[in-house]
Amino acid sequence: MRRFDGDTLVIASHNPGKLREIRALLEPFGVSVMSAGDFKLAEPEETEDTFAGNARIKAHYTAEHSGHPALSDDSGIMVDALDGAPGVHTADWAESANGRDFELAMTKVWTLLEERNTPIPRTARFCCTLCLAWPDGHDEVFEGRVEGQVVWPMRGDRGFGFDPVFLPDGETETFGEMEPAKKHGMSHRAHAFGKLVKACFA
Repeated sequence: MRRFDGDTLVIASHNPGKLREIRALLEPFGVSVMSAGDFKLAEPEETEDTFAGNARIKAHYTAEHSGHPALSDDSGIMVDALDGAPGVHTADWAESANGRDFELAMTKVWTLLEERNTPIPRTARFCCTLCLAWPDGHDEVFEGRVEGQVVWPMRGDRGFGFDPVFLPDGETETFGEMEPAKKHGMSHRAHAFGKLVKACFA
């Protein structure tokens, strides 16, 4: 494992929700956090069919074009009754004529589950893969997940993406209802981040 010994890390994302979460997770380490948007970088095409593959594409692209180590996150929700969909295509399911609309995507998932008469609980998991890449081409990859179920109607206006319909196992609040600090402590991203910190920062 290669340790991170720089003072600037670029987050390979334009998603404000992800940027907020990752900045909060990195705050204790005194790292100067920038985003791909700060370097006016485009979003590379995600052509892989795994979270790890797409995380690597984003991290290496950002590290190469910014000249700094870059951290990417590829994540999504996998619904068992939908054969793991939307999975790596989670963001694609939110695409609309007016940009990404996750309310539309959540409605689509629930409608499909209803059409299939899926028994409750409608089990699902959030998956996250983090890739830390350096400009010289080296990378480290870490995965995390949290088990739960899809619920309806949408609950809460915190978080982002599918958070309002995801109820983690053992909890009474969706990720959309939770205090951010509680979610940051138990999310799929937090699990992956814990592995990253232990390997590269601690």
